[in-house]
Amino acid sequence: MLAPMAFKLPESVLVVIHTPRLDVLLLERASANKRDGGLWQSVTGSREPDDPDLEATARRELLEETGLSAGTLTDWRLTNRYEIWAQWRARYAPDVTHNVEHVFGFQVPALSLATLDPAEHVAQMWLPWQEAMQKVFSPTNRAAIWQLPRRVLGHTART
Repeated sequence: MLAPMAFKLPESVLVVIHTPRLDVLLLERASANKRDGGLWQSVTGSREPDDPDLEATARRELLEETGLSAGTLTDWRLTNRYEIWAQWRARYAPDVTHNVEHVFGFQVPALSLATLDPAEHVAQMWLPWQEAMQKVFSPTNRAAIWQLPRRVLGHTART
């Protein structure tokens, strides 16, 4: 007998990986559906029931999706609530329509090569923050990258 499928929790993290010069690491989502190809993003992932807190979720997702652990993780104390896209809704309990996302930054000293899980991501690239902001598909990811100069350098972004 198969075990019942566990639904994803509607709480997640978004982790913007960046250098002190504000270069941002983006990952291209793997997808069985060619229509979804070319979706670029920062590290994202759902909180697991055994994660003690959101920082643990962020660190777990960083390691799973990139293999990166050397850097400084910062909780931006920013949350986004958004409607879960229809194509991903089956991963959640039937009555769940929205997700709450918690934003973190992860500063690495220099451009680093990530070790990708091919089931999740098929490519990676580093871009200056302004270009990264334009490349990501998610509005909340775009908004987080836009905040990077203020969060890291203490001044307002100029695009």
